[in-house]
Amino acid sequence: MTRSTKYPFRRLLLGLAVLCWAVCTVGAGAASAAPVRIIFDTDMGNDIDDALALAMLHSLETRGEAKLLAVTITKDNKWAAPYIDAVNTFYGRGDIPIGVVRGGKTPEDNNMIRVPAGRTRADGKPVYPHDLRDGARAPEAVEVLRRVLAKEADNSVTIVQVGFSTNLARLLDSPPDRHSPFAGAELARRKVRLLSVMAGAFPTGNKEYNVHIDLDAAKRVFDRWPTPVVASGFEIGEAILYPAYSIENHFAYVPDHPVADAYRNYQKMPYDRPTWDLTSVLYAVRPGENYFGLSAPGKIAAVDDGTTRFQASDGGPHRYLTTTEMQRARVREALIGLASQPPSSRR
Repeated sequence: MTRSTKYPFRRLLLGLAVLCWAVCTVGAGAASAAPVRIIFDTDMGNDIDDALALAMLHSLETRGEAKLLAVTITKDNKWAAPYIDAVNTFYGRGDIPIGVVRGGKTPEDNNMIRVPAGRTRADGKPVYPHDLRDGARAPEAVEVLRRVLAKEADNSVTIVQVGFSTNLARLLDSPPDRHSPFAGAELARRKVRLLSVMAGAFPTGNKEYNVHIDLDAAKRVFDRWPTPVVASGFEIGEAILYPAYSIENHFAYVPDHPVADAYRNYQKMPYDRPTWDLTSVLYAVRPGENYFGLSAPGKIAAVDDGTTRFQASDGGPHRYLTTTEMQRARVREALIGLASQPPSSRR
């Protein structure tokens, strides 16, 4: 007779004790880890990955892993802010500050944001409730950035930039104001711990949309940003596709979902789309989960032809993400689960 059959009750108690220890340890670790405090800087409306990335941030906040402090927009279109407000309200967080660029790039309209933000029911009420009906009524992005950063503890904020560098370049140049006695570069140095940016291509340096559309701003941010920077290059999101089947199935817990609605209006369904912006969010909130590798430290530069160059150097402030085939499978699974997670409560 083996020990396992001779002492089944003792083994059961031991198993329960081990399980209890594991659960308590995981719970204690989760409780002790403060949520990552995020400012999300996005060109919402230029591609559907921005909307999926915003949905991820709400799911991560629901899980206690993140706190979305503000959303700032680098697409100069009146529908971008109303759409973001509709998504935030859908997830029960309609009071998140939203700031918009003035005189920014890509003002052109598209169905991805205009259709969901403008949809109404038979009674004239919006399908997706939101208070902000026109981006022109939203505050300017740099004012929101300065106001939010000034209230935060030193070295506590992670900025996830997944659009153009316009807003952050303007923040660097901003003077002291009623929110803070510090100029923009010093305010960023004090308050920001990490800039997680979707930009560039590595190690090839190929031209990438977020860089070349506002090249001057990208140059200024890569040259002058005063905190560590981790870039998720074009090649990362291109290798990990978000599947159409998730949109058709995982978002069907409600008849109308603002993210699925935007996905269907961006391109003709069914289509799978690269996860560029989602990867920057995932790294920003879960940097220690081995979803990605990191390059050696160094310096990223945006050059005149719209490409990026990386020069390795000991102690350099910049790195870029790398992936293996096994990591990409894990990342894809995490992105699908987080983007499609239902809100726990809604107003």
